[in-house]
Amino acid sequence: MLDFDLLQPLIWSWLEFAVRWTHVITAIAWIGSSFYFIALDLGLRKAPNLPVGAHGEEWQVHGGGFYHIRKFLVAPEHMPEHLTWFKWESYSTWLSGAALLMVTYWAGANLFLIDQSKMELEVWQAVLISAGSLTIGWLVYDFLCKSSLDAKPTLLMVLLFVLLVAMGWGYNHVFTGRAVLLHLGAFTATIMTANVFFIIIPNQKIVVADLKAGRTPDPKYGKIAKLRSTHNNYLTLPVIFLMLSNHYPLAFASPYNWVIAALVFLMGVTIRHWFNTRHARKGNPYWTIPATIVLFLAIVWISLIPTIYESDEDYMDEEQELSQTLSDYEMKYANAAGFEEVTDIVISRCSMCHADEVAWEGIGTAPRGIHLDNETRIIRAAREIYINAGATNAMPPANVTFMEPEERRTIINWYKAAQKG
Repeated sequence: MLDFDLLQPLIWSWLEFAVRWTHVITAIAWIGSSFYFIALDLGLRKAPNLPVGAHGEEWQVHGGGFYHIRKFLVAPEHMPEHLTWFKWESYSTWLSGAALLMVTYWAGANLFLIDQSKMELEVWQAVLISAGSLTIGWLVYDFLCKSSLDAKPTLLMVLLFVLLVAMGWGYNHVFTGRAVLLHLGAFTATIMTANVFFIIIPNQKIVVADLKAGRTPDPKYGKIAKLRSTHNNYLTLPVIFLMLSNHYPLAFASPYNWVIAALVFLMGVTIRHWFNTRHARKGNPYWTIPATIVLFLAIVWISLIPTIYESDEDYMDEEQELSQTLSDYEMKYANAAGFEEVTDIVISRCSMCHADEVAWEGIGTAPRGIHLDNETRIIRAAREIYINAGATNAMPPANVTFMEPEERRTIINWYKAAQKG
C-alpha cells in the first residue's frame, strides 16, 4: 500500500526539478535572445540606400541561409503586417523563477531560508521579507531611473551598483548564505523583467499605436527603453552567477558573500564591456581580461578569509546551536522512534563533510551549506536526509562511507514515524 507521507517529499522533489528545468529553459531563451540583439544592435553598419529612419543594417549567415536585418531608430514609416514581440522569454523566466523560489526556499524555509543565528524569524515573516524585498527594490530602482538621473547614465549605474551591494549586505543579516545570493539574483532578475514589463514593452506599444494612428512617434520612448535595456545588458551575467552559486558553498557560505556578490557585479561589467566593444567593432579592450582575473582572484581570497584568518570563536559553537528552540513541527522528528539511531548514522556517515570544520580531504566547506554534525541540524535537514540517504542512495556520494541498506531503512522508518507523530 502506498504511503502518502513517504511519497509526498519525493513528489515535491520532482516538482522542484520540473520547475527548475522550466526555469533553465526559459532563461536560456531570454538570455540567448538578449545576447543576440545586443550583439546585433552594436554591430549594425551604415549603408547606402537605407530606408528613411533606418539606423543601420547587418547581413548574417546561419543554418545554411542568409539574413538581411535593418534597425529603425524610432520606427518605420509604416507598420509591417507581422511584428514579433520578444517579451514572453523574460516573463516566463521570472514566473518560473518565482515558482522555484516558493517551492525551494519558502516551502523549505527552516532549512534553506531562515538562519536563526542571524535573525529569529517565523516562516511567514521570512517569506514576507523575501517577497517584500523584491518589490521594494524595484520601486527604489524605478524611482532613480525616473528622476533627473536619467540624464546621467554613468552615475545612475553607480547608484544601481550601490543599491545591489546594500541589498546583499542586508540579506546577509537576515537569511542563510545560500538564500543571500539566491535572493540577490532574484532581486536583480526582478529589476530586469520589470524593466521589460513596465517600461520597454509599453513604450514600444506606444510607438506602434502612434504608427497605426498615422502620428509621428516620439523618440523619447525609445531613449527610455534603451536605458533600461542597457542596465539589463550589464546585469545578465551576474544573475547567472548568483543563480548557480547555490552549488558552491565557497561562494555563498562565506560571511562575506555580499562582498563576493559585489565583485561579481563588477566582473559582469568588465566581461560585458569586452563583448560590447568587440560587437561594436571599436577595438579590443584587452584591459578587461586582467581586470576580470584580478576580480575573480579577489573573490577566491575573500572566500578563504574565514579559514585563514578567523578563529574558532567566530563560529557558533554546538551548545549554542543546540540551545535554539525547535518548532512544534520540528520536534516531531526529535520525538520520533529511531531518532537516536539516525543521529548516530548521520554523524558517522555524513558529518565528516557536513560540518563547520570539514574533515574530508578535498572538500572545503559543507556541500550545499547543509550541516549535520548535531541533533538540531539533523532535525532541520530531516527531509533532505530522507530523500538523499533514505529513499535514494544519492548520499554519501559513491557511498564512500559505506552506508548499509539497513541504515537507509532506519532513516526511512524514522521519517515515516515522524509523519505519523
